[in-house]
Amino acid sequence: MVENRRYRNLLAYLVLTVGVVIVAFPVYLAILASTFDAATIINGNMPLVPGDQAAENYYRTIFVGASRTSREPVGLMMMNSFIMAIGIAVGKIVISILSAFAVVYFRFPLRMTAFWVIFITLMLPVEVRIYPTYKIVADLGLLDTYTGLILPLIASATGTLLFRQFFMTIPDELLEASKIDGAGPFRFFKDTLLPLSLTTIAALFVIQFIYGWNQYLWPLLITTKSSMQTIVIGIKKMITTQDALTEWQIAMTTAVLAMVPPVLVVVFMQRLFVKGLVETEK
Repeated sequence: MVENRRYRNLLAYLVLTVGVVIVAFPVYLAILASTFDAATIINGNMPLVPGDQAAENYYRTIFVGASRTSREPVGLMMMNSFIMAIGIAVGKIVISILSAFAVVYFRFPLRMTAFWVIFITLMLPVEVRIYPTYKIVADLGLLDTYTGLILPLIASATGTLLFRQFFMTIPDELLEASKIDGAGPFRFFKDTLLPLSLTTIAALFVIQFIYGWNQYLWPLLITTKSSMQTIVIGIKKMITTQDALTEWQIAMTTAVLAMVPPVLVVVFMQRLFVKGLVETEK
């Protein structure tokens, strides 16, 4: 019995190791490519050990940009992506938690109808509403603005459902105790619900930050200025159809830099992220 369990553990570790290698090896190649010059990468002679061009490549990528394609420095693109991701994450959390609070703790006509209308939007792909959304943003003069990048994406049916399910697990005795103490709805929300929701907020923040950081279609539609490009669009535009014009070392450096903020968010908020998902399921 012990031997069988040992073999099963070995098999599990072997499968996990193979999976990690499959996922991590392309990332490792991107990191390696960011330390070589373009000729080494294009000729296919890149070794599996780091090169000596890392400092030059990263400095040029962050502060200078790709000269052959006249792209903006990646530092500016990362700032645009960071502002967009933070705005979307915070906006979704604020709207979702207030919507869930209203649905769970207030009794008003068509309360559940409003919730199910919000829930049904989960079944609609982004492409269905992309044109009317773009038309509204264009009519309001929000093209090439941070408001135009953030505002249409801050509504979240997923976040509303997540907070609603969590609020329904909170005992009614807490609400009754708040009423006895003379606390109104806002004070109950601020002093009781918000502290209890910190782990759920953290979990949703991680998910929505990555969602906002990886946005491609929407920024591609509403940004026409190079100064408003996000880093995901920048990577795509750096890779041209002709290899002679593609500065692969800059593209790979940009790809590595694009991975850093989401990874840092997940690493620093990992404990709260996992705890928030587990508590929400309960």
